Amino acid sequence: MRAFTKTTLGGIALVGSAALVLTGCASPAPGGGGETSAPAEDLTFKIGTALPVTGNLAFLGPPEIAGTEYAAAEVNEAGKGITIDLIQGDSGDTDNKAYETEIPRLLGEGVTAIVGAASSGTSLQFIDQVVGADVIQFSPANTSADFTTYDDNDLYFRTAPSDVLQGQVLGNLIAEDGHQTLGMIVLNDSYGTGLAGFTKEAFEAAGGTVVAEPTYNTGDTNFSAQVSEVLAADPDAIALITFAEVSQIVPELVAAGYPAENLYFVDGNLANFGDEFPPGTLTNAKGTYPAVDPSSITDFSAALNEYYVGEGNPELTDFTYAPESYDAVILLALAALKAGSTEGPAVAAALQEVSGGSGDGEKCFSFAECADIILGGGVADYDGVSGPITFDEVGDPTEASIGIFQYGEDNNYSFLRLG
Repeated sequence: MRAFTKTTLGGIALVGSAALVLTGCASPAPGGGGETSAPAEDLTFKIGTALPVTGNLAFLGPPEIAGTEYAAAEVNEAGKGITIDLIQGDSGDTDNKAYETEIPRLLGEGVTAIVGAASSGTSLQFIDQVVGADVIQFSPANTSADFTTYDDNDLYFRTAPSDVLQGQVLGNLIAEDGHQTLGMIVLNDSYGTGLAGFTKEAFEAAGGTVVAEPTYNTGDTNFSAQVSEVLAADPDAIALITFAEVSQIVPELVAAGYPAENLYFVDGNLANFGDEFPPGTLTNAKGTYPAVDPSSITDFSAALNEYYVGEGNPELTDFTYAPESYDAVILLALAALKAGSTEGPAVAAALQEVSGGSGDGEKCFSFAECADIILGGGVADYDGVSGPITFDEVGDPTEASIGIFQYGEDNNYSFLRLG
């Protein structure tokens, strides 16, 4: 049934209580205004992915890849006049630079949209190359505020909210937990320093003080200096604004006797560590990431895992950004159907409308349901698994939520509440 290409490369919660409304100042409306042609049928849409198969966010690869493949399968099986030819690629990170060969390969295969990267810093390495080729770049996980005002030819979109929101939630959470001083260990890229800045702003607005914030670079393998600097400042809490490097940082903090209940993780490193650490290592540590209440998407998660395993892959152990990846492909397909074209600029011009960001659309909750509205001459407003989405004029979602999670004795996290 599937018509997408699956290239073998190797081996969540909405902000319920807070609506994120971001206004950009650099780009005119990507897709604002509904100036799209009549829906056409028999379209073949080549979509590439640049998701982290390797690098310091590789733990996010399986759920994101699964989300894109599951969405492509649903679009193709719906038989609504559009077929997705999905070509998987590896973004890598800014250390191994897999994108330097993968992006040219995808462009050479004729894709007109690329889903990825997960890392904001990695996306910034190739966004000019992608949008300069009139190809849409659509990230399910970029959260850097830099993209809101980036000169992207109206071709960049994302289903994850800006870290303006996560920083507010994290900073306030740390203050609400009674902490007065905060240390941070920060990845030195647009994601890390941006999220750290918004966290600091919120924490200090709540009356706290940031006492240390050493940084490190992608590819670094020794973090003793950063750990020593933070511990020397004797903070009540430590926020780890990192990617997979957290696996090396945590043991050093634990060995120094720092209490786990005063550690805070973020979307770049919130993972189920299980037996990677001794039992109880992370008990009561907390973390945040853009997500909806997991109980609201249990059917989706189960179906996604069943599909992915059925394709010969191991069971998913993490679903971070899977909903956002799935929604990215569904939205691209709906926009192409609306535009009657798979050309990047034409699809981009319809994305805001099909997300409900412009026009008075009819709410719909699946590709097939929304496609029927479009094919019937109506305006569809897709509400996805990751939330209402509702793109603004610069391609940012205006409705999102941040989940707060807590680790148990088994070093795995569970949902606590929405921020």
